[in-house]
Amino acid sequence: MNDARHAFSLDAVQAALREAGLDGWLFYDFRGLDPIARRVLGLDPARAGTRRWFYLVPAHGEPRRLVHAIEPGMLDPLPGSKTVYLSWQSLRDGLAAALAGARRVAMQYSPRNEVPYVSRVDAGTVELVRSLGAEVVSSADLVQLFDATLSPWQLESHRRAAGVLRSLVDEVFGKVAADVRDGRASSERGVLELLERRLAEHGLVHDHSPIVAVNANAANPHFEVPATGSAPVRRGDLLLVDVWAKEKDRGAIYADITWTAFVGDRVPDEIVRVFRVVRDAREAAVARARQAFRAGERVAGFQLDRAARQVIERAGFGDRFIHRTGHSIHEETHGNGANLDDLETHDTRALLPRTLFSVEPGIYLPGRFGIRSEVNVYHTGSDAEVTGPPHQEEVRALLV
Repeated sequence: MNDARHAFSLDAVQAALREAGLDGWLFYDFRGLDPIARRVLGLDPARAGTRRWFYLVPAHGEPRRLVHAIEPGMLDPLPGSKTVYLSWQSLRDGLAAALAGARRVAMQYSPRNEVPYVSRVDAGTVELVRSLGAEVVSSADLVQLFDATLSPWQLESHRRAAGVLRSLVDEVFGKVAADVRDGRASSERGVLELLERRLAEHGLVHDHSPIVAVNANAANPHFEVPATGSAPVRRGDLLLVDVWAKEKDRGAIYADITWTAFVGDRVPDEIVRVFRVVRDAREAAVARARQAFRAGERVAGFQLDRAARQVIERAGFGDRFIHRTGHSIHEETHGNGANLDDLETHDTRALLPRTLFSVEPGIYLPGRFGIRSEVNVYHTGSDAEVTGPPHQEEVRALLV
């Protein structure tokens, strides 16, 4: 694969710092606390280290490395001067020297933890930096620029994964329909095992098992199929499948989709109605993104969440939409870019060109059923592209 995505670009970071009016970006890690730092800097993710290190990228001039005497080579792949500390006193002195002249620096910190996805630096370290005279601001926008955008190779890896996921949803639905018609037993566990086996055969990996949920279980947005005693899948059941995966190569990008089906020849009117509300909410968020991207308008994650949420609220299901509308997608299922969220957080970050995010509103009726419909959207720079094969427009009836 093309691994250029993981190369640290000093020029690009410094240009972004100058544009943001910052004196520097201070990276810090201790025993792997900040995977964002290691990825932005292009460091080997397997080398977490056991001692604290700092790396200051100034808006102008040479970067500054501060490493412990036990691990003096920890930051050697990076450019810049190197200071080696041993005692806690020399750590403080070395950090003070590195920060000399830097009045305003970004760190992986979020005021009041408003964007927890980038809040990686502990409060004590922020206090230490502030005690040395530097103002600490959030690196959230910088993180999105350098750890949420996709290279052309990464976008294609996502497209390939999305195509496989879509084909597997069809395969799973077809298998369920055949089992029910032929009188064979089917269950959430059986469907899940088929799905995971086929993912592996296609060379895809995932961080957590897919969601396969029947009827009332689909009303739990993060339902996990139990190892034993999972629900049967029978005629008259609603079946929700949420699956996410990526290729094995370093830097590959996830795809993440959710489809619902009804095990019968005619979908009940109530399920049709609820699905159409969810679908219309999904399309409202996509339309708002498309309008903004085509016009070159800045649009924040919370605004797309509101676009979807208003549709569901108008239909009378506002209290049954119990999660954000979407999340950033990158090398993790939930990436570090802007989320479509004005519920769990108030995400004011703009959706940036070359970023990928999910749009997945849902309505959950406890004890009865739940509906979610999920697509992935790529910001091309001038448009909102729904990636992958055609997305779901109606609940699939499996026995027609």
